[in-house]
Amino acid sequence: MRLGYVILYVADVEKTVRFYEKAFGLSVRMLHESGHYAEMATGETRLAFASREVGQGNFPDGFQHCEPQQKPWGMEIALVADDVAAAYQKALEAGASALMEPQQKPWGQVVAYVRDQEGFLIELCSPMA
Repeated sequence: MRLGYVILYVADVEKTVRFYEKAFGLSVRMLHESGHYAEMATGETRLAFASREVGQGNFPDGFQHCEPQQKPWGMEIALVADDVAAAYQKALEAGASALMEPQQKPWGQVVAYVRDQEGFLIELCSPMA
């Protein structure tokens, strides 16, 4: 078994894709003509976005929406960058919300945290040795 993709259910798929292009430099792998689903190229595992309407169809009893005014969920998307400080600044300039400036962790990795416009938690981190 392998991890194929992670899907975030968002209010506006196209707006979210444009944000991830600008904030993190990811490229669109696929954007469905309906505008309800997209995938970003991130290496072997893809980051995907689906509309909340698709989520409602998948989960008839509903699901918890991520909202920027609430505390972040207990999960994160980690994006690896050679220059975490530059990636952090670029994300903020694109409209991400700052949570933690870049800092070196005891294991040597540099890590920063932002939230995207939907409120999802994004870790920007240096590669692990």
